[in-house]
Amino acid sequence: MSSDQTSRNVAAREKAMANMALMMVQPTELIEFQSRGKVLVIGGDQDTRFESLSVASAAGGRESRTLSDTLLASGIVNQGDVIFPAVGTPIAVSGYLGAFTVDLGTPGSANHEMIEADLILDLGMDPVLKTPLKPPGYLLADSRDESSVRAALDQLKDLVGTFEKPRYFDIDTNICAHSRSGQSGCTRCLDTCPAQAITSAGEFIEVDPHLCQGGGVCATVCPTGAIRYAYPSASDTLNQLRQVLKHYHDAGGQNPLIVFIAEADYQLYEPAGAWPDSLIPIVIEELASVGMDVWLGALAYGAKSVLLIDAGSVPEGVQLALKEQLGFARSLLDGMQYDDDLIQYIAVDKDSAKASIADLQTQDLPAMPDITLATFGGSNSKRQAMFMAIDHLNAQTGIVQEEILLPANAPFGRIQVDASRCTMCMGCTSVCPASAVNAGGDSPRLLFTEANCTQCGLCQSACPEQAIELQPRLLTDLKQRRESVVLNEESPFLCVSCSKPFATQSIINTIMAKLTDHSMFQSERAKQRLQMCEDCRVVDAVQDGDAMLAASSGRGLDKPTREH
Repeated sequence: MSSDQTSRNVAAREKAMANMALMMVQPTELIEFQSRGKVLVIGGDQDTRFESLSVASAAGGRESRTLSDTLLASGIVNQGDVIFPAVGTPIAVSGYLGAFTVDLGTPGSANHEMIEADLILDLGMDPVLKTPLKPPGYLLADSRDESSVRAALDQLKDLVGTFEKPRYFDIDTNICAHSRSGQSGCTRCLDTCPAQAITSAGEFIEVDPHLCQGGGVCATVCPTGAIRYAYPSASDTLNQLRQVLKHYHDAGGQNPLIVFIAEADYQLYEPAGAWPDSLIPIVIEELASVGMDVWLGALAYGAKSVLLIDAGSVPEGVQLALKEQLGFARSLLDGMQYDDDLIQYIAVDKDSAKASIADLQTQDLPAMPDITLATFGGSNSKRQAMFMAIDHLNAQTGIVQEEILLPANAPFGRIQVDASRCTMCMGCTSVCPASAVNAGGDSPRLLFTEANCTQCGLCQSACPEQAIELQPRLLTDLKQRRESVVLNEESPFLCVSCSKPFATQSIINTIMAKLTDHSMFQSERAKQRLQMCEDCRVVDAVQDGDAMLAASSGRGLDKPTREH
């Protein structure tokens, strides 16, 4: 590349990033913490506990004292305790800045003690709290390293008072695929949250806003978009990308590479002006806070490649989730006849991070062919944003393909229904969170809209006949994707007494088969009642002496249940 073009790229990037800095983002609610400064210090192992105690006591300015098997020292920040539990004592920590609870010993037992604290300093080699992303106010230090302990104590002194942080998420429980009607479905956000801020609340999920620290992987893996990153929102991020790339191209810049990088990792690099000329850093709270909607949107807006740089800030479990999402994106790109390496996850050692970034410019990275740049605006509907980007990219290829096959767990696809097993009970329609499966009005008909299907599996787990199979894919034709198609249908079964439609032949056959050996359905009259609507069934049973005798003996009327 000529030096003139290099200069134009640098100038174009400066203009684009200056414009981005002026763009406003939608504000979000603030979450408040209040810390009085009461510190609980959990000691290290038995060999280092006295050394740690000495350091902590010196920092507190008071002498330590011995109490039973526990050594205590007060005055660390305000009024605190240094706890060195007896070896083998169970310790459980919950809470966050200003509201920690620590259980020493087993609750309900004689040795149990509960301690409340505003701040926790964990000096153990194996931290008590195992979450990859620790809650605000929970600090770690190496008990063998005096400088490490002192540095942590200095941080604690700054954590006294009232603090605020953004509420990073929004939830739409109406489209949450976690659970419906007692059926378990999607658990992706629970499985991947590094702060363990998400819990199951029966039908839906709940997020503790005090524990949530904006990791964002929950929104990235959510197939429906029920949980969304709120600060900045996906819409704001996409609009920023669109404007950045537009200004870059308008200013004469060429071959822009969008680099997503977490704020903590960005601090390891020189300022953006020292970066290779065509790399445009997009600094975000956490790397996992952007997903397929944003990655594919960047390509549609004119990025030549999208790079996800991890210099050590991404926990292992989150890495796995990101790489799974990356696999879905690559399958889509490959299916559209693009290079599947247009989006890359690059892990670098933080000690050589600057050199690694400098090397990116010289690497032979794949690049998007020249396309018409997309102009669609950002959307907080994750699926709408993904479809807009995918449809734009697909339209640029000029290649017609009906479908793109995707890996298991991908958020797009269809369901196949085995008509020989389906009884049209409509159990699947009652659990679908995205209205992908619907009943066909007054007729026994099962309708399906592929654009809505997230492959959450609730319909499959709810089907009593195991007649449903998930098939991950992307149907490329927009019109076909949005059309409702018939998966299965039957003529209605008519009551043998009044001719009222009330079920399907499959349901009646199944009920009669399951009740073949039931003592209450051995007579022909009782069997015939199974083919009656509810009203006629009750009338006939009242007129049947045998049925009334069974009712008086405590067996009840022969009203069948849908145990199938």
